Amino acid sequence: MREPVTYRMMKPADAEQVSDLVSTAFDEFIGPELGEDGIAAFRRYAEPDAIRARVEGGSHFVMVAEVAGRLAGITEIRDCNHVALLFVGKEFHRRGIARALFDRALEQARATRPDVERMTMNSSRYGVAAYEKLGFRQTGPERSVNGIVFVPMAMRLDRASG
Repeated sequence: MREPVTYRMMKPADAEQVSDLVSTAFDEFIGPELGEDGIAAFRRYAEPDAIRARVEGGSHFVMVAEVAGRLAGITEIRDCNHVALLFVGKEFHRRGIARALFDRALEQARATRPDVERMTMNSSRYGVAAYEKLGFRQTGPERSVNGIVFVPMAMRLDRASG
């Protein structure tokens, strides 16, 4: 039997663990497709101090998933309408953690900003299929900014369920 997953908002003290999980997953699944500039830009974004500063600044929040006290996944939401990060540790893939993290983060975003009608994200090539399963659709061609290659995606939110 699998251990239960608990979900909660990130505390400032979690920033190191969040950064480690994000960096480990990035290194395995996304980084190999990027050049040095993209890797460096992502690493700056995923540094613990950068994550902590964004959350403390108030325009971002991070939801974490834990299994037996271990960090299993995270999602960072910007302005209650953009998925900035969504990563699940490899050993926790295919357990519904990404879906549950996103659903809980969406609940939090809508509680904070009930007027949100659309959620956006910039997916890695690796993540496109997973995000499509969450309800996102590609909104434009693949792009590269600061060496980070991504596919712009969005989903319309049903106002009745908010």
